[in-house]
Amino acid sequence: MNEFIITFRECLEATLIVGIVYTFLQKTKMNHQIKYLWSAVGSAIVASILVALLLNNITEKMASNAMAKLFEAVFMYITAGLLLYVVFWLSKSISNRQALEALASTASKSSKWGIFFLIFFAILREGFETVMFLTSTSMQTSTFSYSGFSLGIILACLIGYLIFSQGKKINLKPFFATTTFCLVLFAAGMNAYGTHEMESFLTKQEYIKKDIKRPWSILEPKSTLSETNNPALYKYNEKKEKYIHILHDKGDVGVFLKGFFGYNSNPNWIELFIWIGTLFFGFKIWRKYYITIDNSKN
Repeated sequence: MNEFIITFRECLEATLIVGIVYTFLQKTKMNHQIKYLWSAVGSAIVASILVALLLNNITEKMASNAMAKLFEAVFMYITAGLLLYVVFWLSKSISNRQALEALASTASKSSKWGIFFLIFFAILREGFETVMFLTSTSMQTSTFSYSGFSLGIILACLIGYLIFSQGKKINLKPFFATTTFCLVLFAAGMNAYGTHEMESFLTKQEYIKKDIKRPWSILEPKSTLSETNNPALYKYNEKKEKYIHILHDKGDVGVFLKGFFGYNSNPNWIELFIWIGTLFFGFKIWRKYYITIDNSKN
């Protein structure tokens, strides 16, 4: 689910940017610049893949490092901040056709490579954001959905094709409103997970005591199941040699909830407050641009 939402939203934004500039070049009879546009798209995709490989290499090396938990915590905080920035920026300037056309006009007049660099950096930014977000959600769940990743890209490209090649009028506001709200949930979850990892780092380094007060601690893994435990709700983890409830944050259902909005079976108080604060702040931004504006138009 996370992979689909992230790639769909980011790729749709990239598709709209390319489509708007492509249409502008055709409309202004600058077809000779279109080859630079497609070269920029291809180059930005390759550059994004290289960024993904580099970041994956860094995270793999850090995973076996004593500072792994600290790295994950800091990475989560940075990504959550980037997500909230995207929520704010996207809500303010979502696919601003006039602004993009003005930039394209200036770029095309400055040099023959103007359009190339305009599109290259625009797509690379989307690619960088996608890599950061997918890496963070993969850290949280320790899984990756290639089907969700692929479907998000395909659907975004299909919508872009229908709009710019077939002339279809599609109201994109609901798409962006829904996916942007999901980004708010992701950001809250990443901040919470980062705080949880920071706790793990500090306790392992003995900077703080392991016995921390928590608002709740439920569904703890069990070495054996009693008669009151329903076996259908537990799965045996051979690595940990314990039975894990499906709703535990490492269980089959719990891990999905953990990746989606930061669910935790045993959060600390700071983690909970940060989650609530991030959610409130992000929701306030989202509501301002997607609910308040719509109401003012009615």
